[in-house]
Amino acid sequence: MSPSALRRLAWLDVIGVPLLVGWYIWVGQATAPHTWIIFAVWLVSSFLLHRDAPKTLGWRADNLWPATLQAAGVLGVLAVALLVTGFVLGAPRYVPPHLIAWRRLWSYFAFCLLQQVALNSFLNNRLILLFPRRWVSSVVAGAIFGAMHWPNPVLVPLTFLGGCAMAWLFARERNIIPLAIGQALLGSLVAWAFPMAWHHSLRVGPGYYRR
Repeated sequence: MSPSALRRLAWLDVIGVPLLVGWYIWVGQATAPHTWIIFAVWLVSSFLLHRDAPKTLGWRADNLWPATLQAAGVLGVLAVALLVTGFVLGAPRYVPPHLIAWRRLWSYFAFCLLQQVALNSFLNNRLILLFPRRWVSSVVAGAIFGAMHWPNPVLVPLTFLGGCAMAWLFARERNIIPLAIGQALLGSLVAWAFPMAWHHSLRVGPGYYRR
């Protein structure tokens, strides 16, 4: 496939998939829950058409250590900021048991891994093709990632910042494993640091308004 055709497909990906995910969050999960399969088929088809390999998707072990060190440096700063925020806002001085329950941690990590596949293996790879400047592709990826968390007033700005940082890290070292682990840690800290009345158990879309 020619470079121009790949660019056109990339534009279709970065516009179409966020619209599809937004529709599913706000409408589809309540009215047509099985339509999530469209998202899965779209991703796999895009990976095949772009001839993505495990290395380009970030499923690799050869750079795991440098990618982990890089992620620890950047995401560690964000973690410290969340810790300070929690103390300032009067968060509990102990870790709530439900946040560190093994079953919850495992399922949340799996969810974060899925998000990293969507954000970086898929979306960010297409944005890098369209916007060679790393900071541009990272900001656009972060903006889309933040928009998917509307209308949560805590998650929208935080996922924009976190999405920009993780997209930038991925562009430097393509490995989603440390990013998924980092996202799971940061998400847990957000749930602890901010009052439940603000983030409503980290829900997004119409679920945010449920009490």
